[in-house]
Amino acid sequence: MNKEAGMDFRHKEVININNGKRLGYVQDVCANLETGRITSIIVPGNKKMISMFTKGEDIVIEWEKIKCIGDDIILVDI
Repeated sequence: MNKEAGMDFRHKEVININNGKRLGYVQDVCANLETGRITSIIVPGNKKMISMFTKGEDIVIEWEKIKCIGDDIILVDI
């Protein structure tokens, strides 16, 4: 998986492979400015998710948790 900045993550749906839940769509990415590499993706918080995320908070998913990036979907293991 290429982790160079510039990949278009917006409009990709994020799905947790542990439980099949749809987490939402990528809102933003975080990158290391020195290396230009993406370090995490951000998905807006969902009021229905109450397990490990508090209501309304954004979900920050570290790069290491991303398992597969497809044309429309990003699979994560969280």
